[in-house]
Amino acid sequence: AEEEAGPVDKYLYHMRLSEETLQEVSERFRKEMEKGLGADTNPTASVKMLPSFVRSTPDGTEDGDFLALDLGGTNFRVLRVRVSDNGLQKVEMESQIYEIHEDLMRGSGAQLFDHIAECLANFMEKLKIKDKKLPLGFTFSFPCHQTKLDERGVRSPDFDIDIVAVVNDTVGTMMTCGYDDHNCEVGLIVGTGTNACYMEEMRHIDLVEGDEGRMCINMEWGAFGDDGIDMGSLNPGKQLFEKMISGMYMGELVRLILVKMAKEGLLFRGKLTSDLRTTGHFETRYVSAIEKEKEGLQKAHEILTKLGLEPSHEDCLATHRICQIVSTRSANLCGATLAAVLRRIKENKGVDRLRSTVGVDGSVYKKHPHFARRLHKTVRKLLPDCEIRFVRSEDGSGKGAAMVTAVAYRLAAQHKARQKILEALKLSHEQLLEVKRRMRVEMEKGLGKETHAKATVKMLPTYVCSTPDGTEKGDFLALDLGGTNFRVLLVRVRNGMRRGVEMHNKIYSIPLEIMQGTGEELFDHIVHCISDFLEYMGMKGVSLPLGFTFSFPCKQTSLDEGILLKWTKGFKATGCEGEDVVSLLKEAIHRREEFDLDVVAVVNDTVGTMMTCGYEDPYCEVGLIVGTGSNACYMEEMRNVELVEGDEGRMCINMEWGAFGDSGCLDDIRTEFDLAVDELSLNPGKQRFEKMISGMYLGEIVRNILIDFTKRGLLFRGRISERLKTRGIFETKFLSQIESDCLALLQVRSILQHLGLESTCDDSIIVKEVCTVVARRAAQLCGAGMAAVVDKIRENRGLDFLKVTVGVDGTLYKLHPHFSTVMHETVKQLSPKCEVTFLQSEDGSGKGAALITAVACRIREAGQR
Repeated sequence: AEEEAGPVDKYLYHMRLSEETLQEVSERFRKEMEKGLGADTNPTASVKMLPSFVRSTPDGTEDGDFLALDLGGTNFRVLRVRVSDNGLQKVEMESQIYEIHEDLMRGSGAQLFDHIAECLANFMEKLKIKDKKLPLGFTFSFPCHQTKLDERGVRSPDFDIDIVAVVNDTVGTMMTCGYDDHNCEVGLIVGTGTNACYMEEMRHIDLVEGDEGRMCINMEWGAFGDDGIDMGSLNPGKQLFEKMISGMYMGELVRLILVKMAKEGLLFRGKLTSDLRTTGHFETRYVSAIEKEKEGLQKAHEILTKLGLEPSHEDCLATHRICQIVSTRSANLCGATLAAVLRRIKENKGVDRLRSTVGVDGSVYKKHPHFARRLHKTVRKLLPDCEIRFVRSEDGSGKGAAMVTAVAYRLAAQHKARQKILEALKLSHEQLLEVKRRMRVEMEKGLGKETHAKATVKMLPTYVCSTPDGTEKGDFLALDLGGTNFRVLLVRVRNGMRRGVEMHNKIYSIPLEIMQGTGEELFDHIVHCISDFLEYMGMKGVSLPLGFTFSFPCKQTSLDEGILLKWTKGFKATGCEGEDVVSLLKEAIHRREEFDLDVVAVVNDTVGTMMTCGYEDPYCEVGLIVGTGSNACYMEEMRNVELVEGDEGRMCINMEWGAFGDSGCLDDIRTEFDLAVDELSLNPGKQRFEKMISGMYLGEIVRNILIDFTKRGLLFRGRISERLKTRGIFETKFLSQIESDCLALLQVRSILQHLGLESTCDDSIIVKEVCTVVARRAAQLCGAGMAAVVDKIRENRGLDFLKVTVGVDGTLYKLHPHFSTVMHETVKQLSPKCEVTFLQSEDGSGKGAALITAVACRIREAGQR
């Protein structure tokens, strides 16, 4: 047959497309898609890429009773669809067909829709559901410009319907298949007409606000291309691609070719009949019949004879070959554009291999004997790196419309449920003012002689009575002990023209056996490290003033004396608790008999932070740390510090504010999630404020909320993975990364994947929202505490307006994309009479300790003079 069909192949060589040509078509189509998505290019784009406002495919948990209307031709259908999910997804449908008379189709819109409403009422009456207000999905298979999911409403005096969705049949096709296969993200129709839709990332859809999540795009791809055969059709020059592919035109193409070849004497011995000359007389179903394996040629003979021709065997073979070429071209073109869509999805997802499903409907796809196979083959050829399944859709326009409605309903219900849970974490302006007020009350208790013992916010005196004035100078040593590492620093402070600070430091580790051995061993190790450092710096015999940052709870009785209250952070060295750490250090220095050091100050890291910034900015009199933990300090008037003799001047108070709330005064804003985190922590009931704002705990709060959402079926399709049950998997750095604005949701998904959480696009949005809510609350609470501090300073000084700077340090403050902004805003709102500047501190525990020492030496020298 191939050889004898030679003349046809020669005649129609331009309709036989090589793989290169198909690649080219695919590439051209990709460019058209991009044009359709761009705001500036859309008006002139041929492929309109219309947003459908369908934001999610089914996940199998849909539930309820829905109505669907399907209007797409001379008949329309009304359906009632019940979707149930009790572990067994099932869909039950009842439907009825009503006809639309020709005069109604040509009449006014009002008449048409009145007729539809009447039929709808009749159907509901029949099923006895007129009194129920059921959600309705409306399949309207004509190009629509949608601005939201439910563009129109039907109201009739005697029944009421909630129109949830206007749906295009292609989208319905995708949704129907999506109910059975959660990988389905493309819908395709090849029937009378042709069209496709797919799930696009919101960030690429210029025509719709918002960058989060995905939305189904109804491509209206029939309008692609402006070449090919387009003779005497109903709408010349329009829908050119559709005319090369779809069933409405396939038979017509074959007819035009037969006529042309007959005129040139290549068929039917040059004879034409009026039947063959009549548009529409060669139907597309003939093409399917003629291409059937066994009876194809016989069918060709019957059909041609019916058209009044007397076909020879060669004529039948040629007609068969023409049908083959026309339908193959159709399948190839369709495959080329579909491949472009799938490649785009693959790039959007950033995966090496795409596994995806295409839901397909339409008479050509379903009834033509070879179309589907040829289409699949083309797609696989053009996309060797993808695994694509094709699933036949059953009733996309009816069941599909109900599905879109069911999904929209599920999303709305789930959104509402999540918002209700998150409501408890959202603090009003009034609540924040109340937190500020209570912090002030607790501060007064900590400062008062009578109340101090029972106070939770300890307000410890630091004996640091002055911030730098810029005249400090000299060489100082600083020690920084606050964890498993230990630093020794040499800090050169200069004044005058070359004012500045120059630092050298070395980091030493503290072995576990020393952390948990005797106090003597620990301090001998520290002195050994100092000795090594002095040698390394070539300063062996020098006696220098030293500042000691010791980040453990201490009671200070003077600047150079700190009594260790209790070890934390895994330290257990014996013979230290209740002792003065400066004495322990001095004794160890004397034991070594190598050098002498003048230990001038014991410093808390928060105070160091304030001092470092104070060197740059004379207005700085508050220090704040928001990192793994949280604390603050500020310059208080001596007359208010009842624990220390004297009323003159000021002293820096180390608030130890992490314990705010331990008395129960924050119980009304603590949520079930805060309680859960607290109960499982190392120190239940302690440091409650810190547990709501610092980095060590925020990830745990988030994890607890995610577990709660999942248990309620509002996230991860209700499946709790083992990973999600693991404490501490959500590090604070993940919170910072997830909320970072430049991160696409794709990256949120990969962070979740890294945590072993399989997430959909919708899940990623939810996780991001939870992170935002938790971090925002933390920043607001921190701001409320800060507002209490700056207002107290303002009132201490009897000022109407205070200008003050806060020195800040800590990973959460520095790394989180929104924490600092929200905190600043909160302080501004709660303390309108203060102008607060925040300055990031560099190395409060090292440089800060040296500066405290420098200030103390300056004051001491002035006193001696």
